[in-house]
Amino acid sequence: MSWTATDRYGLEPAPGGLAFVQDLLNTLSAGKPREPDLLQTVEGANAWLDQALESWSGATDRPAPGIELTAEDVQGLRDFRHDLGQMLRDQVGDSTPQTGPAASLMTVPTALRLDEHGHIHAEPRGTGWRQVASLALIEAYQAQCTDTLRRLKSCRNTRCLAAFYDRSRNNSGVWHDVRICGNAANLRNYRARKRAGADQV
Repeated sequence: MSWTATDRYGLEPAPGGLAFVQDLLNTLSAGKPREPDLLQTVEGANAWLDQALESWSGATDRPAPGIELTAEDVQGLRDFRHDLGQMLRDQVGDSTPQTGPAASLMTVPTALRLDEHGHIHAEPRGTGWRQVASLALIEAYQAQCTDTLRRLKSCRNTRCLAAFYDRSRNNSGVWHDVRICGNAANLRNYRARKRAGADQV
């Protein structure tokens, strides 16, 4: 399976359908040098979505919905991506909590369906960006139920914010790549402490 947005940051995808949420978050412009925003144009957004839905289908063994994004949808999906990323940063304490969930996270339709084997499935509803958002929130909810959502994080480097799945035993990871973002932050902190020490002399 190929997760276009996540692969370009050299990251391992989250397990199962949660990788779709991670890939959506990783469509943003991040990294060094900065990668382009995959939701910048209608053509780019639809190309990313087609590949992401194909990979989601392979990861979950479920048929991928057919979704076509318009220019208006692309703007809505960018807004949803921002709000979803903020929600994940809030839950791990990496930002000042918002006053409440953003509107784009609260107005997404979803349906429950009972299959022939007696299993209940949540299915995305709506059209365009709302259907994509519905699918992402379903996967986020299922990960929350299995206590794995808290492992999906945004890099603490505010110039990066790449979404990574923390596989550390104690869930203590804060950088998408310690060598790229972690070492740079540690070097800045070291220099700041050195300057502060020199000022006190």
